[in-house]
Amino acid sequence: MALISSSGFAHVRLTVTDIVRSKAFYDQVFGWPTAIDKSASVDEPGVRDSPQHFYGGTVYQTPQGTLFGLRPCGSTGFDAQHTGLDHISFAVASRAELESAATGLSQAGIVHGDIIDLTAAGIAILSFQDPDDINIELTAPLS
Repeated sequence: MALISSSGFAHVRLTVTDIVRSKAFYDQVFGWPTAIDKSASVDEPGVRDSPQHFYGGTVYQTPQGTLFGLRPCGSTGFDAQHTGLDHISFAVASRAELESAATGLSQAGIVHGDIIDLTAAGIAILSFQDPDDINIELTAPLS
């Protein structure tokens, strides 16, 4: 028996080196509505340390109801070889949406990989990097 009965993720927050740059990237790529945006106050004293000010970050409302946040901190880029986050994956409805996303990313000048079928997992994926080199993956069912 599990120790905790959870219905899934409530939110994820990534740490970023430049909130303005990251916010512009995620606005362009996903266009989700902003639930909370404290990025204008990021350089005010104490804001980066304040959970009440969301650390000077931004929180988006995703279509499925979960929250996705950006927290400005640090000065070095992401390294998936260290303990922590390997990548984050966002669902799309179909392979056609993966293909459309690849076209849109290319048109925006955002480098991305090829669409890869992971048949054992029953999904296809498309990967690209955010401004801090965090691997972002789009996932669609194969069928």
